[in-house]
Amino acid sequence: GTARHDREMAIQAKRNLSKTTDPVERLRLQCLARGSAGIKGLSRVFRIMDDDNSRTLDFKEFVKGLNDYAVMIDKEEAQEIFRIFDKDGSGTIDFDEFLVTLRPPMSNARKEIIMQAFRKLDKTGDGVITIEDLRGVYNAKHHPKYQNGDWTEDQVFRAFLDNFDSPYDKDGKVTTEEFMNYYAGVSASIDTDVYFIVMMKNAWKL
Repeated sequence: GTARHDREMAIQAKRNLSKTTDPVERLRLQCLARGSAGIKGLSRVFRIMDDDNSRTLDFKEFVKGLNDYAVMIDKEEAQEIFRIFDKDGSGTIDFDEFLVTLRPPMSNARKEIIMQAFRKLDKTGDGVITIEDLRGVYNAKHHPKYQNGDWTEDQVFRAFLDNFDSPYDKDGKVTTEEFMNYYAGVSASIDTDVYFIVMMKNAWKL
């Protein structure tokens, strides 16, 4: 049902965009209008630009990242967002902090069920889900492309992981952060905790 959620979420985000004046919310909605991976996509753009691996961005890099990601934003609005995130006034923002704030807020109950699913998939318990982890948890043999001989078991696993992976950096590994970012997107389109938890339990047999 993820594709359907994505469509609903994109429509909802576009609708809300016309109503909100809060700059951070506007940026969040522009990302969500691209579906569950929208916020992850922006984080990927920032990572590429962070040449010195400082995990911080100055204003120029920040604006360039937004432009590269084709976010519609004027300079004043960008400055306002940057000021909100540059809490200590150092002229740089920490982009992990930025992404966490940009993620749609989730209740603890939702975060907990997402982590349960993550732990179930992360067989080796090292904080990263890989193809190896999936072997014992996810049955590739039911996949139509496996059944008709198009894909091997590993290709099915890889396609599955790619759903959660950062859009331009599919390395076949899914971190807790990537998994959370993905489900923060899904979560934004689901109104009640109860429904979200039921959906997660069914999806992952928790």
